[in-house]
Amino acid sequence: MPTVLAAEQPGDERGALLTFLEGQRGNLRRTLHGLTAAQASSTPSASALCLIGLAKHVAEVEQGWVRDASGVPRAVRRDRSNWSGCFELEGEETVESVLAYWDEVAAETEAAVRALPSLDDTFTLPEAPWFPKEPRSWRWMLLHLISEVARHAGHADIVRETLDGKTAFELVRESEAAALPEGV
Repeated sequence: MPTVLAAEQPGDERGALLTFLEGQRGNLRRTLHGLTAAQASSTPSASALCLIGLAKHVAEVEQGWVRDASGVPRAVRRDRSNWSGCFELEGEETVESVLAYWDEVAAETEAAVRALPSLDDTFTLPEAPWFPKEPRSWRWMLLHLISEVARHAGHADIVRETLDGKTAFELVRESEAAALPEGV
């Protein structure tokens, strides 16, 4: 991981988990830094993955898990007929609209986690061959999301390096420099 995350307040487990989730989101999001829409949608490696598709996928997955855990219907329904759509821009979607959606998902996650009485609260997942049948805790779900986003951030690093040779460390430096006020 090319960035060091801020420490949580002592005893703030939720804050620590949310910080690590946001850190992994940032690692994936940074792979889009400085790219055109065409580059963000391109598939330069041996896989069919593109950078904006990875961002869209993790946003949809995160929102799905949080909504399942909250007992709220999923905003996006995916099955075999439309699964590939979560890895690419569809219809009127743009890089900017997917990133804005992802920001909304992150805020939804934070609000849901902060409102919980306990990370030990459990939920049952919908019936699906890939979901466990036993209840899961919110803590488990957050750890799963951190793992999921980290895995795809690694994929994104490979796609970005294949695209233009830029590594995660270079992208951290560039994105931090871009965030500085002019003249600093």
